[in-house]
Amino acid sequence: MKKIKYIVVVLLGIFAINSCNDSDLELTNPNQLSPETYFKNEVQVQSAVNAAYANLQTRGLYARHIFFALDNMSQENKGNPQLEGNKVPFLNFSFDASSDIIQFYWETCYLGIAKANFVLDNADKINALSNSALSQERKNKFLAEAHFLRAYYYFLLVPRFGDLPIYTSSTTVVGAARSPKADVYKLIEADFDFASKNLLSKSTEQKGRATKEAAYAYLGKALLYQKKYDEALAAFKNVTGFTLESNFYNNFMDETEHGPESIFEIEYDENLGVADKWGSDTTGEGVAESTLRGQEYGNLGWYNVYPSDDILDEYEPGDKRFGDTFYVPGSKYNNGANTMTAANFSSSAGPRRAGWKKYQNYYKRTDENLDSSINFKVMRYSDVLLMMAECESMRAGGVQATAIGYINQVRLRANVPLLATTLTKDQVFTALVHERKVELAGEQVRFDDIIRWGIANTELAGTGFTAGKSELWPIPNRETTSNPNIKPSDNNPGY
Repeated sequence: MKKIKYIVVVLLGIFAINSCNDSDLELTNPNQLSPETYFKNEVQVQSAVNAAYANLQTRGLYARHIFFALDNMSQENKGNPQLEGNKVPFLNFSFDASSDIIQFYWETCYLGIAKANFVLDNADKINALSNSALSQERKNKFLAEAHFLRAYYYFLLVPRFGDLPIYTSSTTVVGAARSPKADVYKLIEADFDFASKNLLSKSTEQKGRATKEAAYAYLGKALLYQKKYDEALAAFKNVTGFTLESNFYNNFMDETEHGPESIFEIEYDENLGVADKWGSDTTGEGVAESTLRGQEYGNLGWYNVYPSDDILDEYEPGDKRFGDTFYVPGSKYNNGANTMTAANFSSSAGPRRAGWKKYQNYYKRTDENLDSSINFKVMRYSDVLLMMAECESMRAGGVQATAIGYINQVRLRANVPLLATTLTKDQVFTALVHERKVELAGEQVRFDDIIRWGIANTELAGTGFTAGKSELWPIPNRETTSNPNIKPSDNNPGY
């Protein structure tokens, strides 16, 4: 199931690519393999591509910091007293350019971009391999994986920072100035478009790799974020062959990864090794095949955060997703052998109503530990259905009944009443805001949703959110002090 990660672990050390904010980029370790001696066979091509995946697994992203930052900003989380100090500012929007979490996020994304660019810079060498050594279809798909990953990293960056330095080659030796986010989106669109035309389908690709359908889904999402509704909808309609899991919780267990609803996942497998976990903030090097999500959020673990009243109160009576998203007193766990009690939700500040169930290992055991192998399903088919509904509702000439039909596919599984097909456009929007909130709770999408919808000032009232500032993160200090083309005065408004 997770062979791709084994290859990443073994071969990741081939490249030592430094952050794009270094004044003198070193693209290879002189004591290791170099571009001049590399890309001689399929194994080498694949290992170079695999290295670009590894940055998704770092603590700067899905191993630790990304879920805290985005779930805290969306106010789906509240913090228990023991929550570490560097994570509290994302609850009250007091973060600044000195934040190590922001720095790690920036640097690991740009390292991932550099690794993808290293592959693309050597496209001529890859294409020059004989077809007996590597078929043209596989050459194209490896290059398409690099395009997909470059676009994915940029798509992680642009909602957080807005205008960005654009790097399309790993040979850059001086940090670039910020380019308008419209230009960043152009690159993202072009990369996902190339990927959609050249990647393999999920039905034939190795589990864990980017697929044609994932490229179409993210192309659609990038277009949606720019309010290009017709183009986004056209892209989403190419995401075929998927169905919703009959059991919602199958999306969040180790044993049911890559199921019929899963479009793209961030891979983890602690059985492959976790020795370098605490040193893997940005580089993606070493053996760090686990995420801390279980321990950090677990109400029987560190319980650093807990679900907010706002998210708990959003669910309709009878919504099956509530019991698959949260643990509450009376919830069964450990294969049904144990029952959560009120004491299991205690904190030094008093009892809490609930704990997170998504991505927790309690369904099969009695506790969490520092390692979890549960993949992050960062693109699910239910998300695509709801984005299709949004596109259909918002586009010129959109048919509201059609949009409602997409929403109702998601609601049907949740066992909540289906929406009437006679709703107005405004009513459909209200329904979408609710449905995305409860379907995708704790999956790091809500903050971006409310920002792009223009409702953050209302939804985040009283949290410290400041309109015109808090929508974006600051460019980290290490970038503005080392990149000669981005000065502290060039930072985002308010920072």
